[in-house]
Amino acid sequence: MMGFGFGGPLSMLILLVAVVGLAMWLISALFPRVTSSTGSSAPPPVQSTHETALDILKKRYARGELTPDEYKDMLNDLLKDAS
Repeated sequence: MMGFGFGGPLSMLILLVAVVGLAMWLISALFPRVTSSTGSSAPPPVQSTHETALDILKKRYARGELTPDEYKDMLNDLLKDAS
C-alpha cells in the first residue's frame, strides 16, 4: 500500500537541504576565515597616496626597470610637459 508517510519527494528535498546546510556549517566551523592582525576579516584599507609621474619614474628607475637612457628620455619628456 502507498501511504503519505515520510518518504515523499518533498520530504527528500527538505532532507537534502538540511544535509547541505549542515555540511556548509561544518566546513565554515572547521576552516574559519583568515583574519588580519587587527582581528577583522575585512580587507585592509587602501592607502590613497597620490604619486606624481616623476615619483613613479624614479621608482621604476630605482627598481632597475629602466636603463639610464630611457630614464633620461622620460625625465626630459616629463619636465618638458610640466613647463
